[in-house]
Amino acid sequence: MPTPRETILTALADLLRTIPHAPVLRGEVLPERIPPAGLMILRDGNPGEPAVTLSPLTYHFQHRAELEVIVQSAMERDALFYALCAQIGAVIAADRTLRGLCDWVEPEGAEPVDLPVEGAASLKAGIIPIILHYATREPLV
Repeated sequence: MPTPRETILTALADLLRTIPHAPVLRGEVLPERIPPAGLMILRDGNPGEPAVTLSPLTYHFQHRAELEVIVQSAMERDALFYALCAQIGAVIAADRTLRGLCDWVEPEGAEPVDLPVEGAASLKAGIIPIILHYATREPLV
């Protein structure tokens, strides 16, 4: 049986997969080829130390997952990158609770990085921290 954390991260990955033409990977290495629409890699991140309430005993997490966003293009790579970031924000805004699995999902601003690639169009990549607010009665999620 999957843990609450795995269930929520899987639901987040599934939500991100609704963005057309941009594949979503979970915890994988960067592939050699980037699709024309870009690529997203969801990293599990850190659930952090939970806040605890008693009666009933409940653990409240503010889990910080990381979404790596990568585009490759000789022209308009900045526009492609920010368009993909806007799509990510839009799909998350449409389902802030991942169908009721968590209390709130909040993406933060992208931290972009330019990555030159020898002999090919340059990459533009960034990390989007995504904060997942959820509560569970299981201490080890």
